[in-house]
Amino acid sequence: MKKIIITLDGYSSCGKSTLAKQMARALNYVFIDSGAMYRAITLYFIEHAIDYTNDTAVQEALKHINLEFDYNESTGTSDILLNGRNVENEIREMRISNLVSDVAANQFVREFGVAQQQKMGLQKGIVMDGRDIGTTVFPKAELKIFVTADPAIRVARRYLELSAKNPGITKEEVQANLAMRDEIDSTREFSPLRKADDAVVLDNSHLTREEQLKTALQWVNEKINSEVVL
Repeated sequence: MKKIIITLDGYSSCGKSTLAKQMARALNYVFIDSGAMYRAITLYFIEHAIDYTNDTAVQEALKHINLEFDYNESTGTSDILLNGRNVENEIREMRISNLVSDVAANQFVREFGVAQQQKMGLQKGIVMDGRDIGTTVFPKAELKIFVTADPAIRVARRYLELSAKNPGITKEEVQANLAMRDEIDSTREFSPLRKADDAVVLDNSHLTREEQLKTALQWVNEKINSEVVL
């Protein structure tokens, strides 16, 4: 069977990663969490006191960062390794969420991440989610999905996820964080978040996980079974 590249882009907490993982499992494809890559870089910068506004310091720091994904049998997905260390849980902390969009907006960080991601996609058969995957990383991907959801629903989803790990967090903090990240992601100079012209839109505000997966897999089958795979 033909293998293709599938990209999922969209704002924070609209369910991109959840859907991407579902699709990868159903298709036996590799799931690559591009957001986890930028979060891991952010963690490295925090731990080593790297000033992300200093391009010289950033370029030097990136020389010492190695990112890999390791399959986790207990979760059925892949965890990210930062220089051989599993940081999957650490990168989900609010201190990372508050800084990752700023770090990812740096030109050299972006170029580093894109190069890593493109290398991972050489063999196709991957599902990757992020902000600029269908526009910058894989502009020729066979299937591009732009995932969206009502802002209030995104806040509720993110709050539910974070409050399980941080009971003291408030919905107001989550809302402010998402608004800040949306602004940075959409207006950054390098690879801003935008819908690719040939992307299909999936609004999952009122869809179950099963319903959104069914819709997405229908699109995959249409692409794979079409006469020409671009």
